[in-house]
Amino acid sequence: MGNEQPVVQVQSVDRALAILDMLARRGEAGVTEIAAELEVHKSTAFRLVGALENRQLVEQVSDRGKYRLGFGIVRLAGATTARLDLPREGQPVCERLAVELDETVNLAILDTGAATNITQSYGSAAVTTRNWIGQRTPLHATSSGKVLLAWADGTVLEEALDTLERFTPKTITSRSRLLAELKLTRERGWASTNEELEVGLNAVAAPIRGTGGAVVAAVSVSGPAYRLTVDSFPSITDKLRAGADEISARIGYFGD
Repeated sequence: MGNEQPVVQVQSVDRALAILDMLARRGEAGVTEIAAELEVHKSTAFRLVGALENRQLVEQVSDRGKYRLGFGIVRLAGATTARLDLPREGQPVCERLAVELDETVNLAILDTGAATNITQSYGSAAVTTRNWIGQRTPLHATSSGKVLLAWADGTVLEEALDTLERFTPKTITSRSRLLAELKLTRERGWASTNEELEVGLNAVAAPIRGTGGAVVAAVSVSGPAYRLTVDSFPSITDKLRAGADEISARIGYFGD
C-alpha cells in the first residue's frame, strides 16, 4: 500500500510529458483529444493539462478550447540552449582573457552539487598545464563555485552548507561566514578564493547570465598566490567581469 503513491506520481509525470510531446507534434489539441491519445478519462487529462498550464508549459488557445505549448517551454529551452552554447561562445573570450591576464581561465557550470569546468585557456605565465576540464570542484572552496552558489536555489545552497569539507587551513567551513561571503558576492558581482582549495592557489570568478538573466555559469582566473595576490583581485575583476558580460551577451543576455 505504501508503494502505490510513488507509482501514481511517476505515472502522472509520464503522462504530463506525453502531453507536451503530443502538443509539440500536433501544434494544438483539446482535452478530449489528449484523453483519447493517453487512454485516460477526460477528467484526468483536464487535471494534467491544468497542472502544466499553472507552470506555463501549456496555454489555452482563446475561444477554441484547445491547448498549445506555452512560454514556459521557451524559458526552459532558453536555459538549455545557453548551457549548450557556453563552450562554443565562451572559448574565444576565455582565450583572450588568458592572454590579457596571463593566467589560467576556466568556464564552469553548476553540476549536481559541484562546479564542473567545461573550458580552459592558459596564459603564457601559467606555471602548470593541469587540465581542469571535466573536473568537479567544491562549491564552497572555489571562486566559480561561490559564484554559482551565490545565485543557486535554496536546495542547492542548503546541501552545500551541510557539506563544508576542509581542504586547506583557509577553507571556509563556517556556515555564517560562507553566507556572508555569498552575500558580498551578489553585491559586488564577483567571488574569490585565497588558498582555500589548494595551498598556493588563488582565483577570482564572475557570473555569466543566460536568457532571462539567470546565472548559468562562472568564468574564473586562477594562478599562484604569489602572483595572483589578494591585492590584485579588484583590478583583475574589471577585465574578468567585462569578459563575463561578453559571454552573457553571446548566449542571449543583454542586461536588464
